[in-house]
Amino acid sequence: MKTAKLIHNPTAGDEEHSRKDLISLIESNGFECTYSSTKEDDCKRIEEEVDFLVAAGGDGTVRKIVKKLLKRKLLERTWPIGLLPLGTANNIAKTLGIHGTIESIVESWKTARLEKFDVGCVNMAKETNFFLEGFGCGIFPYLMLEMQNQNLESIEDSKTKMNSALELLHQIVLAYEPHQLQLEIDGANHSGKYILVEIMNTRSIGPNLVLAPDANPGDGELNVVLIAEKNKDRFATYLEEKLAGNEEEYRYDTLLGKKIRMIWQGTHIHVDGESVKTKKSAEIQIALRERLIEFLVP
Repeated sequence: MKTAKLIHNPTAGDEEHSRKDLISLIESNGFECTYSSTKEDDCKRIEEEVDFLVAAGGDGTVRKIVKKLLKRKLLERTWPIGLLPLGTANNIAKTLGIHGTIESIVESWKTARLEKFDVGCVNMAKETNFFLEGFGCGIFPYLMLEMQNQNLESIEDSKTKMNSALELLHQIVLAYEPHQLQLEIDGANHSGKYILVEIMNTRSIGPNLVLAPDANPGDGELNVVLIAEKNKDRFATYLEEKLAGNEEEYRYDTLLGKKIRMIWQGTHIHVDGESVKTKKSAEIQIALRERLIEFLVP
C-alpha cells in the first residue's frame, strides 16, 4: 500500500475539502495518508515511508512544495506530486490536464503516469528565484498589486473573482504606458517597446488568462509571449470581448527559447503569483532546468 503525504491549504476550497474529508477520501482509495497543513511548520518534514506528495490547494500551495523539493541536495530522494486543485485559477493543474471532481482525481492516482515538469530559474541582482507558471513584466505585476490593494482575493465566488480581475486588467491596459525592453532569446535580439512580456511554462497565468495555449511544461522550452506597443488597443478590445462572453482566442506573438536575457525599463516584475519591485534597467537572466519535477497525471 502506497503512502501519500497530504499537504493541505485549509483556506482553499470549501467545507467539503476539510482535513478529515480529504484524508478519508485518500484512504478510501487504498492509500495510507499522513497530513501537514501549509499554515504549520510540520509541512517542512517528509517522512521516509512517503511514496508521493499531495498538494491540496491552489498554485501557491504547489509552489511551496516545489520550493522545498528544490532545496534538497542532488542525491537526496525526491517525490512525485499529486494535485488536488482547490484554488481559484489552478493554472498548473489545467496545463497538465488534471480536471474533474476531487474524487475522480484521487481515484486516477491508482493508474496515473508520471509527467516531468521544467522549472524556470531567474537570476537578478545577485538573487535567484524560480517559477513554475511564468515570469513577466509589464501589466501583470500591476494587476497582482491592484488585486491585493482592492482585496479581490477575498471574493469567494470564483467566477466573480475572475471577472473582477479581468475588468481590473482592462483598466490597467488602457492606462499603461509601454516600456522599452532589451530582450535576447537564445542569442537573438527581440528588443522593443512592450506592454506585456511573459515567459511562460504553463498555458495560463493569473485569472486563467491563456497566453500560451501550446505551452508544454516538460518540453525543455519556454514560451515567450509579447504584446508590443502597437497591439495595445487590440489587446484591450480582446479583454472587452472576453468580459462580454466572447471566448474567441487571441493569438499572441510567441517565441520559444531556453536562455533569455532582458533589461526592463520598468520597476516591477512578477515571479509566478508574486509581484516584485526591482531597479529600473536591472539585468535579468532566465534559464531552464529541464524535467526537474514530476506530477501524477491521469
